[in-house]
Amino acid sequence: MMIDWPSFTPWASLAGGALIGLAAAMFLLFDGRIAGISGILGGLLQWPKGDIAWRIAFLLGLVAAPAAYSLFAPLPTAQVDAGAATVVVAGLLVGIGTRYGSGCTSGHGVCGLSRRSPRSLVATAAFMATGFVTVFIVRHLIG
Repeated sequence: MMIDWPSFTPWASLAGGALIGLAAAMFLLFDGRIAGISGILGGLLQWPKGDIAWRIAFLLGLVAAPAAYSLFAPLPTAQVDAGAATVVVAGLLVGIGTRYGSGCTSGHGVCGLSRRSPRSLVATAAFMATGFVTVFIVRHLIG
């Protein structure tokens, strides 16, 4: 995957990051919950009593936001240079890593780091290091 520099939008990216941080802060402040997507989705799959409506609303918001955005501007395109099997295996590995890491990048990287959690610092460093090593292996050693 290469950056398409003519389509690169640093101001939109900055605004998006600020909105993610604001949403995570508001979720913690007003509801006392961490906006970790893996925990939200995992809790939905376990069907806990009385704990479903907010999870569905949160996930619907994740789908509705780009749909609303597309009404005003075209959605950016993404080019994935991998086959379906590779994407499925990669997704499964991310899911396994999320389970072993007790959370995902949004839970640890956005919410945990902002709370100065040492566990989240280690988890985020592990996510990043694994990503760097994986890209190096795939691009330079495997080809």
